[in-house]
Amino acid sequence: MRGLGAVAAVLVLAATVLGLAGTPRAAAAPAHATRAEVPAGVTAGVAVFDRTTGTFTERLNENMRFRSASVVKLLIALDYLRTRDPRTLPSADRTRLDSMLRSSDDGAASYYWGLGGRTAVIDRTVAQLGLTDTANPPAGYESYWGYVSLSAADTVRIYRYVLDTASAPVRDYVMGNLRQSTRCGTDGFDQHFGIAGSFERPWAVKQGWSGFGSSGGCTPKPSTAVPVAAAQRSAPLAAAGVDLTREALHTTGTVGTGDRTIVAVFTLHPDGTPYGAAYTAVNRLTRSLDVPGAVRPSGTWFGTWGSGVNVRLRPATVDSARLTTLPAGVEVLVSCQKLGEAVSVPPYTNAWWAYLPQYGGYMTNIYISSPENRLPGVPDCAS
Repeated sequence: MRGLGAVAAVLVLAATVLGLAGTPRAAAAPAHATRAEVPAGVTAGVAVFDRTTGTFTERLNENMRFRSASVVKLLIALDYLRTRDPRTLPSADRTRLDSMLRSSDDGAASYYWGLGGRTAVIDRTVAQLGLTDTANPPAGYESYWGYVSLSAADTVRIYRYVLDTASAPVRDYVMGNLRQSTRCGTDGFDQHFGIAGSFERPWAVKQGWSGFGSSGGCTPKPSTAVPVAAAQRSAPLAAAGVDLTREALHTTGTVGTGDRTIVAVFTLHPDGTPYGAAYTAVNRLTRSLDVPGAVRPSGTWFGTWGSGVNVRLRPATVDSARLTTLPAGVEVLVSCQKLGEAVSVPPYTNAWWAYLPQYGGYMTNIYISSPENRLPGVPDCAS
């Protein structure tokens, strides 16, 4: 689901202990300044929980409510599986649920939201998981599952429930799908920002985005489920203090071997922020966090320009498959560069191509924000 942004906000460090029904309460976080570096103009809610030590390494506005966008699909899935064994699901349901969890299929979410009684889904999961900040959409907008409000703190509770309390079949099914997150959502948005764009695998993610129109800059696959309800197109200005209009981009999931660390980052961006700019801001914020067990990829980050920029299998435009397109203006990680086919975009011509390890392909250096044809400080690719 899409829609949000943000005025600069005062970020308050809280010390509330996060509990979870059926799960031991976490120890209080040690008194220290958060490492989170929130980009100018961005409002953020952050919680990072180390399951090995049972403590938080980051907490910033963790109880602040944000409209959930697609992160609520975790609760929609858990509610449906509450009385069902994922191992014996009908094939049609498994296909829908797989697509909803891996590729953020809105049609599948709308199907299960309606099947579960819409707001009753949240009533049941709030009670079952012991959530304290989660609330239903405002009156008159009950069909808007993306208007469910969530906090970073409650999101940590959700993942702790899945990992530590849910049955093994439910845990394995949900987390197995999140580990197979596709780069492209079914709506054409590149969803590998934040956790997926900041750390090496293993990770598992459920992302959320809202308010960016149709400029997700990705090569989508067809949706496998019913169309999104037409009602999910406009929004009231606010509900119970939750912003429902500015551009929102959220990254949630686990990082490290054995799902060591749970990460929840919710963000709002200034009105009119392009998707690529928000994507870059969330990546920078996520990279700044103290995430035990995380492995950070090697390479150099560069800005890009232009829209519809292709990432290709080889450093050429001929006989080289297009893997995806970049969100306009997004920052990319470059590990090496290689001479390939000369590309001309007047007044520029360049035969150098940058290898993007997170995409598994090359982009022409023309669209990288660097003054020379060859990127400074970037080695040549070995082959």
